[in-house]
Amino acid sequence: MKKIPVLEIFGPTIQGEGMVIGQKTMFVRTGGCDYRCSWCDSAFTWDGSQKAELLTAEEIVNRLRETGGTSFNHVTLSGGNPALHQGIEEVIAMLKDEGVRTAVETQGSIWQDWMIDIDDVTISPKPPSSRMKTDWEKLDHYINHLKDRPGKRTSIKVVIFDESDLRYAEAVHSRYPDVPMYLQTGNPHLDAAEGEWLLKQLLLNYEWLVNQVIASDRLNEVKVLPQLHTLLWGNKQGV
Repeated sequence: MKKIPVLEIFGPTIQGEGMVIGQKTMFVRTGGCDYRCSWCDSAFTWDGSQKAELLTAEEIVNRLRETGGTSFNHVTLSGGNPALHQGIEEVIAMLKDEGVRTAVETQGSIWQDWMIDIDDVTISPKPPSSRMKTDWEKLDHYINHLKDRPGKRTSIKVVIFDESDLRYAEAVHSRYPDVPMYLQTGNPHLDAAEGEWLLKQLLLNYEWLVNQVIASDRLNEVKVLPQLHTLLWGNKQGV
């Protein structure tokens, strides 16, 4: 079995982002990322500040059961970028055999065939504020390979910090009009302690984004979300 670098396994908790927001889930956070987004809220997955543990698929599934018991039937693969790791295919197969559904979020920059077997795939291309550049051919590849999967879901999520990000989201939506799209507020206050000040700022950001989308004639078919976990727990890790 291929070993996978894992930084944390936690839950059950709720998913705070994208089309499965509010879903009760366990998290497996893998190490490593091919991007270096300027506002990354999980930079510890690639900046060397935390050390990953190399685990086999069997060890990951056992750890999920040790941590979550029987209180879950959904697992989210997160990162970093989980698509760096081929060995995740074995994790998905083992969870499927146990009747556990899976979700993943990736920027759509690296393709793995195991993506086809994931129940909920969120593709999250990065807008200008991230200082990353979108490879549209790779993004096309993702959309084309995931669009026809009976019983499984694919969506696009774009994090919005400013008006340039909104223009980017409009371009993405125009390119893939048939793919469900979610816009979500970013968190520019990664060093802030949880509390009333942070909550107020996050809600103000959400209100701004809602108002921008309401005024847009090009974003009529999108859903607008906050980062639910930051509203509940601020910048805490492992929740």
